[in-house]
Amino acid sequence: MSTEDSVRGSVTARVQSRDGWAVRGAVLTVTDLTGTQAARAEGDDEGQLAAGPLAPGTYTAIVMAPGYAPAARTAVVTAGGAVLGTVTLDRAAGAELPPPGHWTIDPAHSSIQITARHMGLASVTGHFGEFSGSFEIAEPADRSVVQAQLKAASIDTGSSMRDDHLRSPDFLDVESHPLIVYTGTGVAAAGDERWTVSGELTLRGTTRPVPLDLSYLGTGPDPWGGQRAAFRATAELHRQDFAMDWNQSLATGALLVGWVLRVTLDIEAVRGELPAG
Repeated sequence: MSTEDSVRGSVTARVQSRDGWAVRGAVLTVTDLTGTQAARAEGDDEGQLAAGPLAPGTYTAIVMAPGYAPAARTAVVTAGGAVLGTVTLDRAAGAELPPPGHWTIDPAHSSIQITARHMGLASVTGHFGEFSGSFEIAEPADRSVVQAQLKAASIDTGSSMRDDHLRSPDFLDVESHPLIVYTGTGVAAAGDERWTVSGELTLRGTTRPVPLDLSYLGTGPDPWGGQRAAFRATAELHRQDFAMDWNQSLATGALLVGWVLRVTLDIEAVRGELPAG
């Protein structure tokens, strides 16, 4: 059967996510007015679907995909078929993510900051200058995974004396534990464009669960022919959970360094691997 014959009398559609990515693994089910299934088809990697052949008439077309809320359309089939055009699916929990696959963090366009209270008054913020990581967006999305590592000695707060102290055994102990590692083992939708990443942080040789509050900021093409996605994530760490117990009490009763650390990640990632160069 030719391609033209296979499409004649069929219901056709292209399925995409809210941000325009093709939805792989979509299924189109066509039922007649009695609710009886008249045709069914699975989509290709480009989100294209064609279910038929069908006799002329009015049908209900339902598009479904793992992790997405189904969408229904009325299809009036003629001898030439019915073209639904683009059908946009929402995530089942109302939150979007980039399309499934491998994504690599671009350190040159990302930042990892950590903020602590100083003397119970102002805040001091530093950043890690050397880090790498990647993640796999899965279908369903809750099986997505994250892997990232930071070079502990790359901490920079703008004060060499303070940075040397942070690298010492009182804090990061970079000679004994040169890497800080985060492993995310799944995500759960927490609202529109928001997710909770479940994962574990290994710091100073101690591993503790640390969830990330993740906001997905969207995707778009870059000047080099690739695709990029942006995220912002936050977390709170308690220093004592990772055996960073050093502190000094001040005459006012305040502590020199706060026990709670706030981590902010602004991440830009490339679909696939980073471009060479």
